[in-house]
Amino acid sequence: MFGRKQDPPPTVDAPVVDEPPLPAPAGKGRPTPTRKEAEARNKRPLVPTDRRAAAKEARAKARVQRDLEYQAMRNGDERHMPARDRGPVRRFVRDAVDARWNLAELFLPLAAAFLVLQFVTASSAPVVAFASLIVLYVFIIASVVDAWLMWRGLKRRLVAKFGEDGLPRGLAMYAVMRAYQVRPSRLPKPQVKHGQHPA
Repeated sequence: MFGRKQDPPPTVDAPVVDEPPLPAPAGKGRPTPTRKEAEARNKRPLVPTDRRAAAKEARAKARVQRDLEYQAMRNGDERHMPARDRGPVRRFVRDAVDARWNLAELFLPLAAAFLVLQFVTASSAPVVAFASLIVLYVFIIASVVDAWLMWRGLKRRLVAKFGEDGLPRGLAMYAVMRAYQVRPSRLPKPQVKHGQHPA
């Protein structure tokens, strides 16, 4: 136990076998750059050296992006639409508004006609001008009530289809503003006809 360690047993040399040499590890062929060199390579000036050329290039890129978005809004390609118009929920809202006959879409033409009528009859027939003003206000109130009823029914359908959590914010304003636009001037262009309500 406390004695001297015994010598290990003699080992027998194994026969030497010729093995093929291992392939040399393939390196990247260049030294690893220092941190200082890597940072210097990644540095870019905050302000471009040629501001005029940079501004011209930025304007050209913005113009190409605007043209792409405009064409997408005309043909219904959602991949290139602005972010506020993308997604199945927004498409459902657009289709629901476009399929419905809205009083609000007649607001701009009727308002222009009533204003012209007031301007023409203001001095010659003030009673007609006052009556046209009253009719215009009644139509405005009716269109607001109609838009509210539209959103109330649309929200119920959206919750049933997508769930309460799947609805992004701002949908009410999105639907109402689209309803107040004249149908031919709406962007993205309507993809359904009147009466073709989305499922």
